[in-house]
Amino acid sequence: MHFSVTSFKYTASVLMLSVECAMKVAIVPVTAYQQNCSLILCEETHAVAAVDPGGDIEQLEAQIKEMGGKLAVVLLTHGHMDHCAQARVLADRHGVQVIGPHEEDKFWIEQLPSTCRAVGFPPTEAFEPDRWLHDGDTVTFGNVTLQVLHTPGHTPGHVVFFHPGERLAFVGDVLFQGSIGRTDFPRGDFDTLIHSIREKLFPLGDDIAFVPGHGPLSTFGEERQTNPFVSGVYR
Repeated sequence: MHFSVTSFKYTASVLMLSVECAMKVAIVPVTAYQQNCSLILCEETHAVAAVDPGGDIEQLEAQIKEMGGKLAVVLLTHGHMDHCAQARVLADRHGVQVIGPHEEDKFWIEQLPSTCRAVGFPPTEAFEPDRWLHDGDTVTFGNVTLQVLHTPGHTPGHVVFFHPGERLAFVGDVLFQGSIGRTDFPRGDFDTLIHSIREKLFPLGDDIAFVPGHGPLSTFGEERQTNPFVSGVYR
């Protein structure tokens, strides 16, 4: 069985899977930026991976409890504050590791105190992930294994997590429904981002559903056909 965009439904502010499968996902918008934090539950072991817990950790902990899970790991797609500002806090509260992103985003994580202060985020300390990720790595929690793809462009150390069996990807800020990630931040690059999308993500298959860092879900096939940034309209 694999996920499809229609497999999801909104329940209040949380997006939940409505099908039975090896894993379930709750998508919880967090921070003022409404960043999609994905809570992935291994149904066999009840282990939970939190992908990009940028803030509102009490809300995330309540959702994990509602799912009947136990936090096993924190995963990061990239080093922007709305995705990782509270990652170490959440991990330390539960005695688990922070894994990811790629080390090229180290400079972003080191700047967390100043960037959070500049935009009014809660005070945050810089931290070192327990493990940096590289293209081709895997991350396992419970009986769920995710593949890692290095997808620079939005940030130089951005990674994507992919479950080939469920045909589902967690793409952070690489790709959105009808849009792509910004490339005007330090060390962002438009051509590199387009290459990551076309050469790393799209070859996985048109049927792949993806959870973006912000906004609604889509599929690679839909974006390949209709997304003006990827089709080359906005060059």
